[in-house]
Amino acid sequence: MNKKFPDGFLWGGATAANQLEGAYDEDGKGLSTADVMTGGAVDKARRITKELEPGTYYPSHEAIDHYHRYKEDIALFAEMGFKVYRLSIAWTRIFPNGDDKDPNKAGIEHYRALFEECRKYGIEPLVTLSHYEMPYSMVRRWNGWADRRSIDCFVRYAETVIREYKGLVKYYLTFNEINMLTNAFGSFMGGGILPSDEEQEAINRGEDPVSFKNKRFQGLHNMFLASALAVKTAHEIDPEIKMGCMLVGMCQYPYTPNPADVLAAQESMQIGDYYCGDVHVRGAYPHFAERYWKENGIKLDIKPDDTRILKEGKVDFFSFSYYSSGCVSADPEVLSSAGGGLHGLKNPYLEASDWGWTIDPTGLRYLLNALYDRYQIPLMVVENGLGAVDTVEADGSIHDTYRIDYIREHIKAMKQAVEDGVDLMGYTSWGCIDLVSAGTGEMKKRYGYIYVDKDNDGNGTLDRSRKDSFFWYKKVIASNGEDLD
Repeated sequence: MNKKFPDGFLWGGATAANQLEGAYDEDGKGLSTADVMTGGAVDKARRITKELEPGTYYPSHEAIDHYHRYKEDIALFAEMGFKVYRLSIAWTRIFPNGDDKDPNKAGIEHYRALFEECRKYGIEPLVTLSHYEMPYSMVRRWNGWADRRSIDCFVRYAETVIREYKGLVKYYLTFNEINMLTNAFGSFMGGGILPSDEEQEAINRGEDPVSFKNKRFQGLHNMFLASALAVKTAHEIDPEIKMGCMLVGMCQYPYTPNPADVLAAQESMQIGDYYCGDVHVRGAYPHFAERYWKENGIKLDIKPDDTRILKEGKVDFFSFSYYSSGCVSADPEVLSSAGGGLHGLKNPYLEASDWGWTIDPTGLRYLLNALYDRYQIPLMVVENGLGAVDTVEADGSIHDTYRIDYIREHIKAMKQAVEDGVDLMGYTSWGCIDLVSAGTGEMKKRYGYIYVDKDNDGNGTLDRSRKDSFFWYKKVIASNGEDLD
Protein backbone atom coordinates (compact mmCIF):
# COMPACT_ATOMS: atom_id res chain seq x y z
CA MET A 1 0.00 0.00 0.00
CA ASN A 2 1.16 3.54 -0.73
CA LYS A 3 0.85 5.08 2.71
CA LYS A 4 2.67 8.34 1.94
CA PHE A 5 1.92 11.86 2.99
CA PRO A 6 1.17 14.21 0.08
CA ASP A 7 3.81 16.53 -1.33
CA GLY A 8 3.65 19.88 0.42
CA PHE A 9 2.36 18.32 3.65
CA LEU A 10 2.59 20.95 6.39
CA TRP A 11 4.82 19.55 9.14
CA GLY A 12 5.40 21.71 12.19
CA GLY A 13 4.51 22.49 15.77
CA ALA A 14 1.95 24.47 17.73
CA THR A 15 1.93 26.95 20.62
CA ALA A 16 -0.35 29.59 22.15
CA ALA A 17 0.55 33.17 23.04
CA ASN A 18 -0.63 33.03 26.64
CA GLN A 19 1.34 29.84 27.30
CA LEU A 20 4.73 30.95 26.01
CA GLU A 21 5.02 34.69 25.31
CA GLY A 22 5.18 36.23 28.78
CA ALA A 23 5.65 40.02 28.81
CA TYR A 24 2.04 40.19 29.95
CA ASP A 25 2.06 43.95 30.57
CA GLU A 26 4.74 45.18 28.16
CA ASP A 27 4.43 47.44 25.12
CA GLY A 28 0.81 48.37 25.73
CA LYS A 29 -0.58 44.86 26.19
CA GLY A 30 -3.81 44.68 28.18
CA LEU A 31 -4.78 42.15 30.83
CA SER A 32 -6.21 38.94 29.38
CA THR A 33 -8.29 36.17 30.88
CA ALA A 34 -5.17 33.97 30.98
CA ASP A 35 -3.34 36.60 33.03
CA VAL A 36 -5.70 36.18 36.00
CA MET A 37 -5.33 32.38 36.17
CA THR A 38 -2.98 31.13 38.88
CA GLY A 39 -0.62 28.18 38.70
CA GLY A 40 -1.93 24.74 39.60
CA ALA A 41 -1.04 21.05 39.39
CA VAL A 42 -2.55 17.73 38.37
CA ASP A 43 -4.18 17.53 41.83
CA LYS A 44 -4.69 21.26 42.41
CA ALA A 45 -7.08 23.31 40.27
CA ARG A 46 -6.03 26.69 38.90
CA ARG A 47 -7.84 29.69 40.39
CA ILE A 48 -9.34 32.67 38.59
CA THR A 49 -8.78 35.86 40.57
CA LYS A 50 -10.95 38.91 39.94
CA GLU A 51 -7.91 41.14 40.50
CA LEU A 52 -4.19 40.35 40.43
CA GLU A 53 -3.13 39.22 43.90
CA PRO A 54 0.30 40.35 45.13
CA GLY A 55 2.61 37.41 45.79
CA THR A 56 0.50 35.00 43.72
CA TYR A 57 2.11 33.10 40.84
CA TYR A 58 0.49 33.66 37.44
CA PRO A 59 2.28 31.46 34.87
CA SER A 60 1.33 33.57 31.83
CA HIS A 61 3.09 36.67 33.15
CA GLU A 62 6.53 35.39 32.18
CA ALA A 63 5.72 31.99 30.64
CA ILE A 64 8.90 31.06 28.70
CA ASP A 65 9.60 34.64 27.53
CA HIS A 66 9.04 33.85 23.85
CA TYR A 67 8.10 37.53 23.39
CA HIS A 68 11.76 38.46 23.77
CA ARG A 69 13.27 35.19 22.51
CA TYR A 70 11.14 34.45 19.44
CA LYS A 71 14.10 34.74 17.05
CA GLU A 72 16.01 32.08 18.98
CA ASP A 73 12.97 29.82 19.12
CA ILE A 74 12.04 30.19 15.45
CA ALA A 75 15.65 29.41 14.51
CA LEU A 76 15.30 26.14 16.45
CA PHE A 77 12.02 25.37 14.66
CA ALA A 78 13.76 26.03 11.35
CA GLU A 79 16.58 23.68 12.37
CA MET A 80 13.97 20.94 12.76
CA GLY A 81 12.71 21.77 9.28
CA PHE A 82 9.27 23.15 10.14
CA LYS A 83 7.09 23.89 7.13
CA VAL A 84 4.48 25.59 9.32
CA TYR A 85 4.35 27.10 12.80
CA ARG A 86 0.96 27.30 14.47
CA LEU A 87 0.87 30.18 16.93
CA SER A 88 -1.68 32.62 18.26
CA ILE A 89 -1.88 36.37 18.46
CA ALA A 90 -2.66 37.77 21.90
CA TRP A 91 -5.83 39.78 21.27
CA THR A 92 -4.82 42.13 24.11
CA ARG A 93 -1.59 43.11 22.33
CA ILE A 94 -3.67 44.49 19.45
CA PHE A 95 -6.72 45.82 21.33
CA PRO A 96 -5.82 45.91 25.06
CA ASN A 97 -9.42 46.36 26.24
CA GLY A 98 -11.17 44.76 23.29
CA ASP A 99 -13.14 47.82 22.25
CA ASP A 100 -10.31 50.36 21.99
CA LYS A 101 -10.71 53.04 19.34
CA ASP A 102 -7.32 52.34 17.73
CA PRO A 103 -5.08 49.25 17.68
CA ASN A 104 -1.85 49.13 19.67
CA LYS A 105 0.93 49.78 17.16
CA ALA A 106 3.61 48.06 19.27
CA GLY A 107 1.59 44.85 19.24
CA ILE A 108 1.02 45.00 15.51
CA GLU A 109 4.72 45.53 14.82
CA HIS A 110 5.76 42.71 17.16
CA TYR A 111 3.77 40.13 15.23
CA ARG A 112 4.83 41.58 11.91
CA ALA A 113 8.45 41.02 12.92
CA LEU A 114 7.63 37.52 14.15
CA PHE A 115 5.91 36.55 10.89
CA GLU A 116 8.76 38.01 8.87
CA GLU A 117 11.15 35.90 10.94
CA CYS A 118 9.13 32.81 10.07
CA ARG A 119 9.15 33.75 6.39
CA LYS A 120 12.91 34.21 6.49
CA TYR A 121 13.21 30.47 7.14
CA GLY A 122 10.43 29.45 4.75
CA ILE A 123 8.05 28.67 7.62
CA GLU A 124 4.34 29.29 6.96
CA PRO A 125 2.59 30.93 9.94
CA LEU A 126 -0.72 29.32 10.91
CA VAL A 127 -2.34 31.93 13.14
CA THR A 128 -5.05 31.35 15.73
CA LEU A 129 -6.92 34.59 16.35
CA SER A 130 -8.15 33.66 19.84
CA HIS A 131 -6.49 30.85 21.76
CA TYR A 132 -7.83 30.58 25.32
CA GLU A 133 -7.54 34.28 25.99
CA MET A 134 -9.51 37.48 25.44
CA PRO A 135 -9.42 40.98 26.95
CA TYR A 136 -10.27 40.68 30.64
CA SER A 137 -11.90 44.10 30.42
CA MET A 138 -14.67 42.49 28.33
CA VAL A 139 -15.21 39.88 31.04
CA ARG A 140 -15.47 42.51 33.78
CA ARG A 141 -17.96 44.60 31.83
CA TRP A 142 -20.23 42.09 30.10
CA ASN A 143 -19.10 38.53 30.92
CA GLY A 144 -17.14 37.91 27.75
CA TRP A 145 -18.76 35.89 24.96
CA ALA A 146 -22.05 35.60 26.86
CA ASP A 147 -22.77 39.07 25.44
CA ARG A 148 -23.23 39.83 21.72
CA ARG A 149 -21.14 42.99 22.07
CA SER A 150 -18.10 40.72 21.91
CA ILE A 151 -18.89 39.92 18.26
CA ASP A 152 -18.13 43.40 16.91
CA CYS A 153 -14.97 43.62 19.03
CA PHE A 154 -13.64 40.35 17.64
CA VAL A 155 -14.54 41.10 14.04
CA ARG A 156 -12.78 44.47 14.21
CA TYR A 157 -9.74 42.79 15.75
CA ALA A 158 -9.75 40.04 13.10
CA GLU A 159 -10.12 42.52 10.23
CA THR A 160 -7.28 44.66 11.62
CA VAL A 161 -4.95 41.67 11.86
CA ILE A 162 -5.85 40.20 8.48
CA ARG A 163 -5.35 43.53 6.71
CA GLU A 164 -2.06 44.24 8.50
CA TYR A 165 -0.54 40.85 7.67
CA LYS A 166 -1.88 40.40 4.16
CA GLY A 167 0.84 38.60 2.21
CA LEU A 168 2.56 37.40 5.40
CA VAL A 169 -0.13 35.04 6.74
CA LYS A 170 -2.11 32.70 4.51
CA TYR A 171 -3.68 30.36 7.10
CA TYR A 172 -5.87 31.40 10.04
CA LEU A 173 -7.94 29.63 12.68
CA THR A 174 -10.68 31.69 14.32
CA PHE A 175 -11.07 30.14 17.81
CA ASN A 176 -9.08 27.45 19.57
CA GLU A 177 -11.02 24.37 20.72
CA ILE A 178 -14.32 26.25 20.48
CA ASN A 179 -16.28 23.14 21.49
CA MET A 180 -14.83 23.37 25.01
CA LEU A 181 -17.76 25.65 25.75
CA THR A 182 -20.09 22.64 25.58
CA ASN A 183 -18.45 21.71 28.91
CA ALA A 184 -18.51 23.82 32.08
CA PHE A 185 -14.74 23.32 32.40
CA GLY A 186 -14.10 25.40 29.29
CA SER A 187 -16.34 28.37 30.05
CA PHE A 188 -13.71 30.84 31.22
CA MET A 189 -10.68 29.70 29.23
CA GLY A 190 -12.67 29.37 26.03
CA GLY A 191 -15.28 32.08 26.40
CA GLY A 192 -14.39 34.42 29.23
CA ILE A 193 -17.69 33.41 30.86
CA LEU A 194 -17.94 33.30 34.64
CA PRO A 195 -20.78 31.70 36.63
CA SER A 196 -22.77 33.68 39.17
CA ASP A 197 -22.23 32.86 42.86
CA GLU A 198 -25.33 30.66 42.85
CA GLU A 199 -24.21 28.87 39.68
CA GLN A 200 -20.75 28.34 41.16
CA GLU A 201 -22.25 26.74 44.25
CA ALA A 202 -24.18 24.33 42.02
CA ILE A 203 -21.05 23.56 39.98
CA ASN A 204 -19.18 22.81 43.22
CA ARG A 205 -21.88 20.23 43.95
CA GLY A 206 -21.18 18.56 40.62
CA GLU A 207 -24.15 20.10 38.82
CA ASP A 208 -24.32 22.07 35.57
CA PRO A 209 -27.14 24.56 36.16
CA VAL A 210 -29.43 25.41 33.26
CA SER A 211 -28.71 29.13 33.58
CA PHE A 212 -24.98 28.50 33.16
CA LYS A 213 -25.55 26.18 30.21
CA ASN A 214 -27.55 28.97 28.61
CA LYS A 215 -24.67 31.39 29.02
CA ARG A 216 -22.21 28.94 27.47
CA PHE A 217 -24.34 27.96 24.49
CA GLN A 218 -25.29 31.60 23.88
CA GLY A 219 -21.57 32.35 24.05
CA LEU A 220 -20.97 29.63 21.47
CA HIS A 221 -23.61 31.11 19.19
CA ASN A 222 -21.99 34.53 19.47
CA MET A 223 -18.59 33.02 18.71
CA PHE A 224 -19.99 31.19 15.68
CA LEU A 225 -21.26 34.51 14.33
CA ALA A 226 -17.93 36.21 15.00
CA SER A 227 -16.07 33.37 13.28
CA ALA A 228 -18.36 33.48 10.24
CA LEU A 229 -17.99 37.24 9.91
CA ALA A 230 -14.19 36.94 10.23
CA VAL A 231 -14.11 34.25 7.52
CA LYS A 232 -16.20 36.38 5.17
CA THR A 233 -14.04 39.44 5.87
CA ALA A 234 -10.81 37.52 5.24
CA HIS A 235 -12.05 36.20 1.91
CA GLU A 236 -12.99 39.73 0.87
CA ILE A 237 -9.58 41.11 1.86
CA ASP A 238 -7.62 38.32 0.16
CA PRO A 239 -9.27 35.38 -1.63
CA GLU A 240 -6.02 33.41 -1.21
CA ILE A 241 -6.39 33.31 2.58
CA LYS A 242 -7.58 29.97 4.00
CA MET A 243 -9.71 30.15 7.14
CA GLY A 244 -10.17 27.16 9.41
CA CYS A 245 -12.04 26.17 12.55
CA MET A 246 -10.40 24.38 15.47
CA LEU A 247 -12.04 21.89 17.84
CA VAL A 248 -11.05 19.46 20.55
CA GLY A 249 -11.14 16.10 18.80
CA MET A 250 -13.61 14.10 20.90
CA CYS A 251 -13.20 10.41 20.09
CA GLN A 252 -15.72 8.42 22.10
CA TYR A 253 -16.36 4.67 22.21
CA PRO A 254 -19.26 2.81 23.85
CA TYR A 255 -18.07 1.32 27.15
CA THR A 256 -19.85 -1.96 26.30
CA PRO A 257 -21.79 -3.33 23.28
CA ASN A 258 -25.00 -2.49 25.15
CA PRO A 259 -27.10 -0.52 22.62
CA ALA A 260 -27.70 2.13 25.27
CA ASP A 261 -23.93 2.68 25.52
CA VAL A 262 -23.58 2.79 21.73
CA LEU A 263 -26.29 5.45 21.50
CA ALA A 264 -24.73 7.40 24.38
CA ALA A 265 -21.36 7.40 22.59
CA GLN A 266 -23.01 8.61 19.39
CA GLU A 267 -24.76 11.43 21.26
CA SER A 268 -21.49 12.37 22.97
CA MET A 269 -19.71 12.80 19.64
CA GLN A 270 -22.69 14.68 18.21
CA ILE A 271 -22.39 17.36 20.89
CA GLY A 272 -18.63 17.07 21.31
CA ASP A 273 -17.63 17.21 17.63
CA TYR A 274 -20.51 17.82 15.26
CA TYR A 275 -22.50 20.54 17.04
CA CYS A 276 -19.69 23.04 16.47
CA GLY A 277 -18.28 21.38 13.37
CA ASP A 278 -21.57 21.58 11.47
CA VAL A 279 -22.00 25.30 12.13
CA HIS A 280 -18.45 26.05 10.96
CA VAL A 281 -18.41 23.77 7.91
CA ARG A 282 -22.06 23.53 6.85
CA GLY A 283 -23.11 26.97 8.03
CA ALA A 284 -26.08 25.73 10.06
CA TYR A 285 -26.89 23.94 13.30
CA PRO A 286 -27.17 20.14 13.03
CA HIS A 287 -30.43 18.21 13.02
CA PHE A 288 -30.07 17.13 16.66
CA ALA A 289 -29.54 20.65 18.06
CA GLU A 290 -33.17 21.55 18.71
CA ARG A 291 -33.85 18.41 20.71
CA TYR A 292 -30.66 18.97 22.71
CA TRP A 293 -31.67 22.57 23.47
CA LYS A 294 -35.16 21.52 24.51
CA GLU A 295 -34.00 18.68 26.78
CA ASN A 296 -31.36 20.88 28.44
CA GLY A 297 -33.48 23.99 28.86
CA ILE A 298 -31.30 26.02 26.47
CA LYS A 299 -32.98 29.06 24.89
CA LEU A 300 -30.76 30.92 22.45
CA ASP A 301 -31.18 34.51 21.36
CA ILE A 302 -30.93 34.02 17.59
CA LYS A 303 -31.50 37.17 15.54
CA PRO A 304 -33.18 37.10 12.08
CA ASP A 305 -29.89 37.74 10.26
CA ASP A 306 -27.88 35.12 12.15
CA THR A 307 -28.82 32.22 9.87
CA ARG A 308 -27.59 34.09 6.80
CA ILE A 309 -24.34 35.12 8.52
CA LEU A 310 -23.52 31.53 9.49
CA LYS A 311 -24.23 30.30 5.97
CA GLU A 312 -21.99 32.97 4.40
CA GLY A 313 -19.02 32.34 6.72
CA LYS A 314 -18.19 28.66 6.18
CA VAL A 315 -14.57 27.65 6.78
CA ASP A 316 -12.10 26.35 4.18
CA PHE A 317 -10.59 23.58 6.31
CA PHE A 318 -11.24 21.76 9.57
CA SER A 319 -8.53 21.51 12.23
CA PHE A 320 -8.59 19.80 15.59
CA SER A 321 -6.55 18.65 18.57
CA TYR A 322 -6.20 14.99 19.42
CA TYR A 323 -4.54 13.64 22.55
CA SER A 324 -6.75 10.89 23.88
CA SER A 325 -9.99 8.97 23.53
CA GLY A 326 -12.61 7.97 26.05
CA CYS A 327 -15.58 5.71 26.66
CA VAL A 328 -19.22 6.54 27.29
CA SER A 329 -21.75 4.59 29.33
CA ALA A 330 -25.45 4.97 29.95
CA ASP A 331 -25.16 3.04 33.23
CA PRO A 332 -25.12 5.37 36.30
CA GLU A 333 -23.18 2.81 38.34
CA VAL A 334 -20.43 2.62 35.72
CA LEU A 335 -20.29 6.40 35.50
CA SER A 336 -19.73 6.68 39.24
CA SER A 337 -17.05 3.96 39.45
CA ALA A 338 -15.06 3.77 36.20
CA GLY A 339 -13.20 7.09 36.50
CA GLY A 340 -12.24 9.35 33.64
CA GLY A 341 -12.37 13.06 32.91
CA LEU A 342 -12.83 15.45 30.01
CA HIS A 343 -12.40 12.68 27.42
CA GLY A 344 -14.77 10.24 29.11
CA LEU A 345 -14.44 6.96 31.01
CA LYS A 346 -11.11 5.16 31.05
CA ASN A 347 -10.72 2.46 28.42
CA PRO A 348 -9.56 -0.85 29.99
CA TYR A 349 -7.73 -1.78 26.75
CA LEU A 350 -5.45 1.27 26.74
CA GLU A 351 -2.49 2.59 28.71
CA ALA A 352 -2.58 6.12 30.10
CA SER A 353 -0.11 8.98 30.57
CA ASP A 354 1.02 10.26 33.96
CA TRP A 355 -1.84 12.76 33.74
CA GLY A 356 -4.42 10.02 33.17
CA TRP A 357 -4.97 10.56 29.44
CA THR A 358 -5.36 7.31 27.51
CA ILE A 359 -2.89 6.75 24.68
CA ASP A 360 -4.84 5.71 21.59
CA PRO A 361 -3.26 6.26 18.14
CA THR A 362 -6.00 4.18 16.49
CA GLY A 363 -8.51 6.69 17.80
CA LEU A 364 -6.86 9.37 15.68
CA ARG A 365 -7.42 7.33 12.53
CA TYR A 366 -10.99 6.66 13.58
CA LEU A 367 -11.66 10.35 14.21
CA LEU A 368 -10.00 11.49 10.97
CA ASN A 369 -12.26 9.14 9.03
CA ALA A 370 -15.37 10.16 10.96
CA LEU A 371 -14.72 13.86 10.39
CA TYR A 372 -13.83 13.46 6.72
CA ASP A 373 -16.88 11.27 6.13
CA ARG A 374 -19.05 14.07 7.48
CA TYR A 375 -17.38 17.19 6.09
CA GLN A 376 -15.38 16.33 2.95
CA ILE A 377 -13.03 19.31 3.32
CA PRO A 378 -9.27 19.27 4.10
CA LEU A 379 -8.41 18.28 7.67
CA MET A 380 -5.42 19.25 9.78
CA VAL A 381 -4.22 17.86 13.12
CA VAL A 382 -3.02 21.02 14.86
CA GLU A 383 -2.41 19.63 18.35
CA ASN A 384 -1.15 16.21 19.38
CA GLY A 385 1.51 15.21 21.86
CA LEU A 386 2.46 13.62 25.15
CA GLY A 387 2.65 15.64 28.36
CA ALA A 388 5.34 14.03 30.50
CA VAL A 389 8.03 14.69 33.10
CA ASP A 390 11.45 14.97 31.46
CA THR A 391 14.72 14.16 33.22
CA VAL A 392 17.85 16.15 32.37
CA GLU A 393 20.93 13.92 32.53
CA ALA A 394 24.26 15.04 33.98
CA ASP A 395 25.57 15.79 30.48
CA GLY A 396 22.47 17.87 29.67
CA SER A 397 20.86 15.27 27.39
CA ILE A 398 17.14 14.43 27.58
CA HIS A 399 16.18 10.95 26.39
CA ASP A 400 12.44 11.30 25.80
CA THR A 401 11.85 8.00 24.01
CA TYR A 402 8.29 7.91 25.42
CA ARG A 403 7.47 11.09 23.48
CA ILE A 404 9.01 9.72 20.30
CA ASP A 405 7.03 6.49 20.70
CA TYR A 406 3.78 8.39 21.21
CA ILE A 407 4.19 10.68 18.21
CA ARG A 408 5.52 7.89 15.96
CA GLU A 409 2.38 5.80 16.51
CA HIS A 410 0.10 8.78 15.86
CA ILE A 411 1.95 9.60 12.64
CA LYS A 412 1.46 5.97 11.58
CA ALA A 413 -2.26 6.36 12.29
CA MET A 414 -2.37 9.51 10.16
CA LYS A 415 -0.64 7.59 7.34
CA GLN A 416 -3.35 4.96 7.54
CA ALA A 417 -6.02 7.67 7.37
CA VAL A 418 -4.36 9.15 4.27
CA GLU A 419 -4.42 5.68 2.70
CA ASP A 420 -8.10 5.47 3.68
CA GLY A 421 -8.64 8.51 1.46
CA VAL A 422 -8.71 11.31 4.05
CA ASP A 423 -7.54 14.70 2.71
CA LEU A 424 -5.01 15.56 5.43
CA MET A 425 -3.09 18.80 4.87
CA GLY A 426 -0.77 19.00 7.85
CA TYR A 427 0.33 18.13 11.37
CA THR A 428 1.52 20.51 14.08
CA SER A 429 2.35 18.66 17.28
CA TRP A 430 1.48 20.49 20.46
CA GLY A 431 3.99 22.37 22.53
CA CYS A 432 6.91 21.99 20.13
CA ILE A 433 8.80 23.90 22.82
CA ASP A 434 8.05 23.41 26.52
CA LEU A 435 5.40 25.86 27.69
CA VAL A 436 2.83 26.42 30.41
CA SER A 437 0.04 23.83 30.56
CA ALA A 438 -3.36 25.44 29.91
CA GLY A 439 -5.24 22.99 32.10
CA THR A 440 -2.98 22.91 35.15
CA GLY A 441 -0.65 25.89 34.75
CA GLU A 442 2.35 23.59 35.18
CA MET A 443 5.74 23.53 33.48
CA LYS A 444 6.37 19.97 34.71
CA LYS A 445 3.87 18.65 32.15
CA ARG A 446 6.18 19.01 29.15
CA TYR A 447 5.32 18.41 25.50
CA GLY A 448 8.23 19.98 23.66
CA TYR A 449 11.08 18.84 21.46
CA ILE A 450 12.91 21.77 23.04
CA TYR A 451 13.48 21.83 26.79
CA VAL A 452 13.04 25.11 28.68
CA ASP A 453 14.74 25.43 32.06
CA LYS A 454 11.84 26.50 34.25
CA ASP A 455 9.89 24.79 37.02
CA ASN A 456 6.31 24.90 38.32
CA ASP A 457 7.12 27.77 40.68
CA GLY A 458 8.59 29.95 37.96
CA ASN A 459 12.25 29.32 38.78
CA GLY A 460 14.89 28.64 36.14
CA THR A 461 17.22 30.17 33.57
CA LEU A 462 14.78 29.83 30.64
CA ASP A 463 17.67 28.38 28.63
CA ARG A 464 16.67 26.20 25.68
CA SER A 465 18.13 22.77 24.89
CA ARG A 466 17.36 20.03 22.37
CA LYS A 467 15.79 16.75 23.48
CA ASP A 468 16.30 13.45 21.63
CA SER A 469 12.86 14.01 20.08
CA PHE A 470 14.18 17.20 18.44
CA PHE A 471 16.57 15.22 16.26
CA TRP A 472 14.01 12.48 15.62
CA TYR A 473 11.32 14.92 14.46
CA LYS A 474 13.84 16.66 12.22
CA LYS A 475 14.38 13.31 10.49
CA VAL A 476 10.64 12.71 10.20
CA ILE A 477 10.07 16.06 8.49
CA ALA A 478 13.04 15.65 6.14
CA SER A 479 11.63 12.31 4.97
CA ASN A 480 8.01 13.58 4.76
CA GLY A 481 7.02 11.08 7.41
CA GLU A 482 8.75 8.07 5.88
CA ASP A 483 11.64 7.67 8.35
CA LEU A 484 10.04 7.01 11.74
CA ASP A 485 12.81 4.92 13.33
